[in-house]
Amino acid sequence: MIEFEEYRLRLTALRPELEDLEAALGLKEAEEELERLEAETAADGFWTDLENSQKVLQRIKRLKDKKDAHKALLRRWEDLITLCEMALEEEDGSLLPEVQEGFSALSRDLSAAKLQTLLTGEYDKNNAILSFHAGAGGTEAQDWAQMLYRMYTRWAERHGFTYKILDYLDGDEAGIKSATILIEGENAYGYLRSESGVHRLVRVSPFDASGRRHTSFAALEVTPEIGDEVEIAIRPEDLKIDTYRSGGAGGQHVNKTESAVRITHIPTGIIVACQNERSQHQNREVAMRMLRSKLIEIKEREHLDRIEDIKGAQMKIEWGSQIRSYVFMPYTLVKDHRTGFENGNINAVMDGDLDGFINAFLKASATGNWEKK
Repeated sequence: MIEFEEYRLRLTALRPELEDLEAALGLKEAEEELERLEAETAADGFWTDLENSQKVLQRIKRLKDKKDAHKALLRRWEDLITLCEMALEEEDGSLLPEVQEGFSALSRDLSAAKLQTLLTGEYDKNNAILSFHAGAGGTEAQDWAQMLYRMYTRWAERHGFTYKILDYLDGDEAGIKSATILIEGENAYGYLRSESGVHRLVRVSPFDASGRRHTSFAALEVTPEIGDEVEIAIRPEDLKIDTYRSGGAGGQHVNKTESAVRITHIPTGIIVACQNERSQHQNREVAMRMLRSKLIEIKEREHLDRIEDIKGAQMKIEWGSQIRSYVFMPYTLVKDHRTGFENGNINAVMDGDLDGFINAFLKASATGNWEKK
C-alpha cells in the first residue's frame, strides 16, 4: 500500500498550492464584484440598455465560472484524499488506477489554473480581435492564411469561447486574402496576445502539380477589444470611410447592398473593416470600435503620449520575421522561435492544440526569458 501513502503525501503537498491559487485568482474580490453586479441586475431600468445588460450578465457568468472552477478543484482534491485513505484502510489495491488518473488530471488542471494568474496585463481579461493576412505567394499563402484561421477558431471552440466574423476576403482560387474575427471569452486576449506575428509553413504544395516543397507566410495581428470606458480622441477629418458590397462568410444580405465599411485612419495608415452586421450603420460602429481598440493598444504598448505619434504597424510577412514554423515535410514539427517550445503532432496543433505554445510564452514572459531565445 506504499503507493497510496505516496499519493497521499503528494496530494497533501498540493493543498497549499490550491490555497495560494485562491488568493492569486482574486476570488475574494471576484465575490465582491459578483454581489455588486447581481444587485445591479435587480435595479430599475437595468434592461433598458440591452447592450450593457448583456455585458453585465456575461461578466457575472465569467465570475461564477471562475469561482466554480476553483471549488471543483478543491472537491476533486478532497475526493482523492478520501480515496487514498479508504484504499489504505481497506487495503484495496484496485483503487490505484483511479487515484493515479485523478492525481494526474488534478495536477494538470491546477497548472492551467495557475497560468491564469500570469495574465496581469491591463487588457488581458478582454476579448480578442484577430486579423489574418496572407503573405506574398498567391494561392499557396492564401490557403495557409485560411489554415491558420481554422486553427484559431478550433482553439476558441476547445476553450468554450465564441467567435464572430467581422470581415472576410476570399482568396483568388482558394483560402483567404484576409479575415478578422472577434473571440469572446474571459482572458481571450491574455492567452492569444502571444500569437501575434508571422507564421511560416513548409509543405509539399497541393497546388503544385510537380509536388515541390513550398514555404509560405501569413501574419496574425491580435488586439484587445477595448470598450467605450477608455476615452480616445479621433478626429473625423482623419478618417477615410469607404463602403462596399459584403462578400465571403456573411448572411443573406451579402452582395445585395453596400453595407460593408472600411475605415482608414489617415495619420497612421491603420485600416479596419467590418461586413458582418446587417446594416452599414452597424458595420461602421463595429469598425470604429476596432479602430479605437487598435489605436489605444498601440499607443499604450509603445508608451506614446499622443495618437499622432503612432506610425502604424508595418509587419513584414517574410523569411526571418516569423515567430513560429510549421513543417509538414520532410518531417512534422511545429516550433516557436521565441520560447523554443516544440510539438511534433502537427495535426493536433492545426486542430487547435495551442496550449503548450501559449503556456510556454506566458511562463517565459513572466520570467523575462523569452526575448533571449
